[in-house]
Amino acid sequence: MTREKSEVYIISDVFKNISKLPPLLPILYFLLVRTLKLNMELFIISVIALTMQLHRMQLPREVVVGNETLPLLSEICKKLGFCESALVVTGPDTQSIAGRRVIDLLSDKGMDVDVFVVKSSTLWEVRAVEEKIKDLKPQVVLGVGGGTKIDVAKLSSTRQGIAFISVPTTASHDGIASPVAAIKGLKKPYSVMAQSPMAIVADTDIIIRSDYRFTASGCGDLVSKFTSVRDWELAYKVKNEYYGEYAASLALMSARLVTKNADVIKPGAEEGLRLVLEALISCGVAMSIAGSSKPCSGSEHLFSHSLDLVEPNGCLHGEQCGVGTIMMAYLYDIDWKGIKDTLQRAGAPTTAEELGVEPESIVKALVQACTIRPERYTILNTKKLDYASAKKLAKVTSVIS
Repeated sequence: MTREKSEVYIISDVFKNISKLPPLLPILYFLLVRTLKLNMELFIISVIALTMQLHRMQLPREVVVGNETLPLLSEICKKLGFCESALVVTGPDTQSIAGRRVIDLLSDKGMDVDVFVVKSSTLWEVRAVEEKIKDLKPQVVLGVGGGTKIDVAKLSSTRQGIAFISVPTTASHDGIASPVAAIKGLKKPYSVMAQSPMAIVADTDIIIRSDYRFTASGCGDLVSKFTSVRDWELAYKVKNEYYGEYAASLALMSARLVTKNADVIKPGAEEGLRLVLEALISCGVAMSIAGSSKPCSGSEHLFSHSLDLVEPNGCLHGEQCGVGTIMMAYLYDIDWKGIKDTLQRAGAPTTAEELGVEPESIVKALVQACTIRPERYTILNTKKLDYASAKKLAKVTSVIS
């Protein structure tokens, strides 16, 4: 198609959009173009922008996954324009696992690097890191560690308008690449929007040494996309909420990838770990594209957050989401047995006993799950579980005996 012909088609679409504008606006635009002889492409973009709701996507610019990728960090920082200063947010254990090495790598390139050690993902820790950022004014904040350290680094950097880089030491959930952070003390028992990491450096040589339980937890978080996407689509159909097919497809692809390759995901297997990492990162990108956590967080996540309130015993987020997905899949009448089988093959919990929680806690968490985020419409709004139906659901899926 020639440029002239393609412009004709584009302009015809623009006229359709123009017809929806208030009567005076199209006339003013044509007068402006005629008088100033503006570029036609800019004119078209301007008109379309007026007729469409703004949808902003914040995506990572650099993603590196593989063995011995950590040494590339200084090169990535330089490429992104961070050559002067950095703040490394890490934990007591992860400082020795990877934090110290990150500091040395950046310092060797002449960067002024400071470190802040956090012990939990609380609002107090976030504020403490914010004060450090205000004092030091670093060019970039690096979260080095598991979900706790990355979430604190993510939210504190967001609040201070500083770029953020994710350096995970585990593969326990999609927070390593997502624009959301799970912080305690925010008066909300669920994740809040923050910012996407500008870069993600996932060194499998480091992550594979972590407790395999974290990777199995990552599988639980990944299979949860089977029900979270269903919930998102349900909200679109019932509440006419925004639904993005591309973001939904990306999230589902990650879940299907894990289901297909569950036998490869096992302790000490780099191939399986890399698969989990890439799938988790894809889910993070799906949330960035959607502009919310909806493609990756639905009724199964509400169950997990609810269980945290009922019995805060230290279960991993992804583990709880996996168990929640089994039950929500049953409510949707989709292959809950296949999801359970995937989790079992990957070594993730599928029962209350394996989670280490009381059966009664599962039932209570199911009943109150729909109250965690009243604004988020899910299958729990449709089914409206009471104590009896919740207990029946947990029993029929063998989550409790």
